[in-house]
Amino acid sequence: MAEAIARSHGHIATSAGTHPGEEVNANAIRVLSEAGIDCSGLYPKSLDDIDTSGHDKIISMGCGVQCPNIPIDIDWGLEDPLGKSIEFYRFTMQRIADLIRDSADDQTDA
Repeated sequence: MAEAIARSHGHIATSAGTHPGEEVNANAIRVLSEAGIDCSGLYPKSLDDIDTSGHDKIISMGCGVQCPNIPIDIDWGLEDPLGKSIEFYRFTMQRIADLIRDSADDQTDA
C-alpha cells in the first residue's frame, strides 16, 4: 500500500518486504481502489531485490520486522494488517497517507 500511496502523492517510491507473497494482498488492492489510488504495476518485491542506494529516505513500516542490513531512516511502527479486517486495512492506508503527507510537510518546513 505504501508504494501506491506515496506515488499518488507524487513521490518516486518502491516498497518491499522480508517475506513477500505471490501477489499483492486483495484487501490492500481493494482499499486502495476504493480511495481512487492507482494500483497498476504493483507486485510483491523482496528487500533482497531492492537497491537501497540513491533513495532520499528509507522508511520501515515496522510490523515487528528487523532489517539489520538496511539503512532505515524512520520506522513508523505500524501493525501489519495481514489477516485483519477490511476496516483495519482502511485505517492502515489512511495512517500511511497521513505519515507520508506529514513527512513531506517536514521537508518543506526545513
